[in-house]
Amino acid sequence: MFSGIADFTSWFTARCEANEYRVSQVPLDRLDGWHIEPGTGNLVHRSGRFFSVEGLDIRNSGREVDAWQQPIIVQPEYGILGCLVKQFDGVPHFLLQAKMEPGNINLVQLSPTVQATKSNYTQVHGGKAVPYLEWFVNPRRGRVLHDALQSEQASWFLGKRNRNMIVEVEEDIDLLDDFCWLSVAQIGELLAVDNLVNMDTRTVLSGAAPFRLTGSKRRGDTFRNALARSWQPDSGSHRETAELLSWFTEAKCRATLTRERIPLSKVHSWSLSDGVITHDEGKHFSVVGVDVAASNREVASWSQVMLKPRSEGVIAFVAKRVEGVMHLLVQARVETGAGDVIEMAPTVHCQPGNYGSPPGAGRPRFLDEVLTAPPGNVRFEALHSEEGGRFYHAQNRYLLVEADDSFPVDVPDNYTWMTLRQLMEFVRYGNHLNVEARSLLTFLGFADLDAPTLSNAA
Repeated sequence: MFSGIADFTSWFTARCEANEYRVSQVPLDRLDGWHIEPGTGNLVHRSGRFFSVEGLDIRNSGREVDAWQQPIIVQPEYGILGCLVKQFDGVPHFLLQAKMEPGNINLVQLSPTVQATKSNYTQVHGGKAVPYLEWFVNPRRGRVLHDALQSEQASWFLGKRNRNMIVEVEEDIDLLDDFCWLSVAQIGELLAVDNLVNMDTRTVLSGAAPFRLTGSKRRGDTFRNALARSWQPDSGSHRETAELLSWFTEAKCRATLTRERIPLSKVHSWSLSDGVITHDEGKHFSVVGVDVAASNREVASWSQVMLKPRSEGVIAFVAKRVEGVMHLLVQARVETGAGDVIEMAPTVHCQPGNYGSPPGAGRPRFLDEVLTAPPGNVRFEALHSEEGGRFYHAQNRYLLVEADDSFPVDVPDNYTWMTLRQLMEFVRYGNHLNVEARSLLTFLGFADLDAPTLSNAA
C-alpha cells in the first residue's frame, strides 16, 4: 500500500524501468505466425486461435452514414477481466498491476488483477500461467461482488465480450512485483492522469463505483454532491426505470441494421499497400502488424495484428439538473459489432476527424455543443487509451460536460435522461452499456470532480 500518490509514482516508475519492452511495426505480409488467408484475404493466426481480422458489410445502420464495409476483429472467445478487492483498516483497496500492452502509447498502464483472453489463460501460447487467475475461475475462494459479461469496442470487434468480475478477499495475498493495492481515493486521483488507468480496469471498476459515491459528500451544493444525490434511491428521476427499459426495448425494435461477414479482400474502400490496410480516404483506422518483446509477460516475444485509429476520439456525457436532480444524457446507439445491435452509450461517441467542419451535414448530434462548451462547464477531461492488446495508440478524450439552463430537456427519441443510479444499475447486466459509457461511469464514481487538481473545478 502507498502513503500517497508520490509514493505510488515512485513505485510505478521503478516497475517500468525494471522491465524491457520493444514494439515495432512490421508489414502484415511479413508478420511471424500470421498469414493472409488465400481466397479470403483474412488475417489469421497459424494456431487458428486468438482472433482474426475479416470483413464486415453493414447496411441500414440508422447512423450518420447508413451503409459501409470495414475490417473487423473476430474474437469469439470470452476473456476474464477481474479485480481483487480487500479491506485494509476498513478502507477498500483494489489489486492492480503495472502491465505492458503493445498498443499503449506509453506501453505500461494500470491493468486489473487479471486481464486475459481464454487463449492466454489456457496457455495456447505455451507461456507462463496468468497470476491470480484461480480467484476468478471455479472453484474459487472469496466473495463475488460483480460478475457480468460485457461488450468491448463494438465498432472494431464483432460480438466480443469479456467477463468483468470483482471478487472480495479476506485472506492475505502474496504480492508479486508488478502488482499493488490502491485505495478507492487513490484510484480516483489517478483517473485524472492521462493514459494511466487502462480500459480494462475502467470497465471492471464501473461495477464498483458506489464504493466512492457513498462516501464523498462535501458541504455546499458542489457538482459531486449533485452527482451523489443522483445516486440516492429516493432522489427522484425524470423517467422511471420501467419506462427506461421500455425506451431501450423500443430502440432495439426500431433498429434495422443488417451485417454480414465477408472476405477481407472484398471490402470496398479499403486497400492493402506496403503491408498496411488503410481506408482509401484516410479515415477511421488502419490495420497494421507489430513485433513485440516484453520481459515480464507470459510470453517474452510475439507478433500480432492491430487496429490503428487515424485520429483521436471524443467520448462525453452531457449532465443537467432535471427537476432538481442531476441526470446524464444517454443515447441508444447502434453498435455495428454488438450482440444486440443497440447499447446505451454516452451523449457523444465518435472520431470528429471523420466528419466535416461545422456546420457540415452528417456531424454527430451534440458533438459541437460538447466541443464548444465553456471551460467552466467541463467537469472532467482526460485522455485515455483504449484496449492496448488490440488497438495501436488508440486514444479518446473523455469528458463530462455540465449543460447550462438553455440545454433542452426534450431530446430526440434515441436519447433519454437518466440518473446516475439508474445507469449504474444497468452495469450489473451485459449488453446494456457500451464500454465507453462504462469508462465514463468509473470517472463519475471514482474521480474527485470538485478537486482543484482537475481542470475545471466547481
